[in-house]
Amino acid sequence: MTVWKGTNPLRWGVAAVVMTGVALSVSPALASSPIRFAGQIGGLVADNDGRPQSGAIVALYNRQDHLLQRIATDFGGNFSFDDLVPDVYNIRVSLANFVPAIRDRVPVRIGMRSLLDVNLSRMFSSIHLVSTVPTPGGLMSDNWKWTLRADSSLRPILRFLPSGATAPKSDDGATEKTAVFSDSRGLLKISASDGSQAGTTGEADLGTQFAFATSLFGTNNVQLSGNVGYAGTSGAPAASIRTSYSHQFAGVTPTVAVTMRQLYVGGAGEGMASQLPPLRTLAISFSDKTEIGDSLTFEYGSGIDMVSFVDHLHYFSPYAKLTYDLDHGSIDATYSSGNARPELGINSADKNADLQRDLASLSVMPRVTLAGGRAKVQRGDDYEVGFNQRFGSREYRFSAYGESVGNSTLTIANPELSNFTGDLLPDLFSSSALFNAGRFTAMGYTARMTQDLGDNYKVSASVGSIGVMEVSPSVAVRTAEDLRRAIGTSNRFAATMRASGTVRQSGTRFVAEYQWANYRSAMPGPQFSTESTRPAPGLNILLRQPVPFPGVAWRIEASAELRNLLAQGYLPLALVGGQQLLLVNTPRSVRGGLAFVF
Repeated sequence: MTVWKGTNPLRWGVAAVVMTGVALSVSPALASSPIRFAGQIGGLVADNDGRPQSGAIVALYNRQDHLLQRIATDFGGNFSFDDLVPDVYNIRVSLANFVPAIRDRVPVRIGMRSLLDVNLSRMFSSIHLVSTVPTPGGLMSDNWKWTLRADSSLRPILRFLPSGATAPKSDDGATEKTAVFSDSRGLLKISASDGSQAGTTGEADLGTQFAFATSLFGTNNVQLSGNVGYAGTSGAPAASIRTSYSHQFAGVTPTVAVTMRQLYVGGAGEGMASQLPPLRTLAISFSDKTEIGDSLTFEYGSGIDMVSFVDHLHYFSPYAKLTYDLDHGSIDATYSSGNARPELGINSADKNADLQRDLASLSVMPRVTLAGGRAKVQRGDDYEVGFNQRFGSREYRFSAYGESVGNSTLTIANPELSNFTGDLLPDLFSSSALFNAGRFTAMGYTARMTQDLGDNYKVSASVGSIGVMEVSPSVAVRTAEDLRRAIGTSNRFAATMRASGTVRQSGTRFVAEYQWANYRSAMPGPQFSTESTRPAPGLNILLRQPVPFPGVAWRIEASAELRNLLAQGYLPLALVGGQQLLLVNTPRSVRGGLAFVF
């Protein structure tokens, strides 16, 4: 063993102990807490008067809405979730006697603390993202802040966002919204017609239509729409109101809607109309749209309708639509039962498509008829498939449908109520009457080609087969049952030419179409079609003209709708005894109005 000269083992031992103690005593000053790569969520829970609420339960969920943690606020109303992986989280705050507060997609960033201001109320509770600050010991320490402030090249510039710029976005790319109301949009239509306010499908315009939509706290969408005015020639007030609510979850937006209507029967046979009760309906519906993969979209929903008119009726109306996107086209399949669904054909790319859909749903009135003095509602089962493909400036579409309609409705233009007592009902919107024709089953197809003429104009041509009703002349018609036996189902060939576009200089938008068919039949065309373009019989013209109005943030449009200008499809029917009835496919109508979009 080698011994160093002058070495005292006792002295070396004492020195080692002293150095170890010094190292242990100065380590907190020399080595700061480890850098944290997680984030935090914290906040304060208070009531409307600003009083902190202790004991409130705060639940933390991940983006899949699975519960991660649940804590209670302290005496000062504070709460905190530490060591969170950077992501987006959902927060739920509940306390007895208060409405729960919900906030989805709260961002958590590395080394940052998201501060929430929770306001509990007995009506509308809310959670606001106040700010995002560095966590204690995080990456963004005070030393880094002073370094950034001292460096002129890194010094931030505070300024307002320029016009057209978007608000800051969270880690998942969603725009952060803290305002109570945002993305508010509105639509008001005022129109008048020559008296024929409804077609064969029951779509009606009472004179004033309005729709309003807004986003509540960024994830809750509320819409209110209405259709009010006077029905038919009776001058009785009529109204339809629809309210819908939707909430944005991960990938889906379920919607719940409530629709109420009240109309008074007028028009033909005022003596009978005065004895009939008002038509009242209440409908509660649910709908949703989800993306299944990158190319598949599924829309589905259902509704429960309650109709009060002579009798109390209840029926269920489900629907589903599946769309598969191709490189330059799509394939779609649709099923609907009960009510017609014209809103499914509205282009979702339109900025106000949700408002237009609500108005389209609201305008479809239940087709109520009488059979033997008892109220019946027209209902249908509709199946549709379609395929469209675009090649450059030309698009092709082929679609086929099959529908079975119960309690199908015929419109009689010059009714004599004494002929079919208990089986004719005055129309709600005109001087005509409605007749229950029984069950109607039809199948058909349409092949259409659309050619773009530059950026502003399109022309299309389509041919196909449509199911119609026809009356057999060999059956002597005396009673309502005779007329039902005389009505049969057939198919007719139809060809349609259509031109549409926008005049660039004036902004005028127009649609003009003409459908040729053998109109010796009743009710041509599918009644429950969800196609975006549904050709109507005869000559139809639609015009939209923007009206310049400087100095306002909203725009005005004047409109004109001219339907079946040539009055084609009026089918006369001779009764025993020499009387004649006139069955109407689609009544000729002229309508104009103003629309205010804001």
